[in-house]
Amino acid sequence: MGHDSSSYQANPLENALPTLNTPAFRWVPTPWGHGLRCVPLEAVAQHVFTTAQLELPAGADDAVAGPAWRAAAAAAGLGEASLCRLRQVHGDHVVVVGADESCRAVAAARPDGDSLGTTVPGVAIGVVVADCVPLLMADVHGRGVAAVHAGWRGTCASIAARTVAQMCESGGVRPEELVVAIGPSIGRDDYEVGEALRDQFRATGHDAASLARWFHEPRPGASPCLDLWRANRDQLEAAGVRAEAIHVAGLSTRTHAPLLASFRRDGARAGRMIAIIGRYCRATP
Repeated sequence: MGHDSSSYQANPLENALPTLNTPAFRWVPTPWGHGLRCVPLEAVAQHVFTTAQLELPAGADDAVAGPAWRAAAAAAGLGEASLCRLRQVHGDHVVVVGADESCRAVAAARPDGDSLGTTVPGVAIGVVVADCVPLLMADVHGRGVAAVHAGWRGTCASIAARTVAQMCESGGVRPEELVVAIGPSIGRDDYEVGEALRDQFRATGHDAASLARWFHEPRPGASPCLDLWRANRDQLEAAGVRAEAIHVAGLSTRTHAPLLASFRRDGARAGRMIAIIGRYCRATP
């Protein structure tokens, strides 16, 4: 399945795409509607963030999910790549595979986890989201890529920073050479969480300065909101990723219906979106 102009069919949402407030991202036409790419990440890895235009119901079995994943891979330019993904559990487990046989084993078993990295070319990896933060990362030499699903639990457990550490340990990359894209997810003013969650972040060991940046009251008397974008950006920087190499799409899933899937907005009937990435085969030694 290609995504050139001859195969693209106009979608009713084409003229209603949200304005991107950063040049680091661009909308790209696909056979199923539009996807989102990060321009700096595009230079080092094939990838795409899908929208709700690519239908993927929550809990879909492989008969339904398989075609959606293949369509996402094709839109990312990874149509011939083998697909490797995890069974997401809203945790902090990171899996990094560095050999073809490891990728095949993970693809067959789909172990529990919320972050998947690989140094193997010809492999597509990804996560699904519907408010949680999708992070895609690659080093500037194209030697390793990772896809991360960071909800509040993963963010509380610093899963983005854990992924950086694992990629450095297992994949031979350096944090200062990573490029990271944070795709559409629930926005800083749309994610009301309550005081108990701030207490949980505090109990996990996050300091007062971090909590002051990540939690805020949007109006007097309101419950606190959690800024997942800022929290994950801060954790990536603390892990050694350069601030200028972290790119945030700034699109809130909750406020962009029907283009973006949101569990907070639509509940159990919300679909899911895919963030998928793979190595270019022309990696620099």
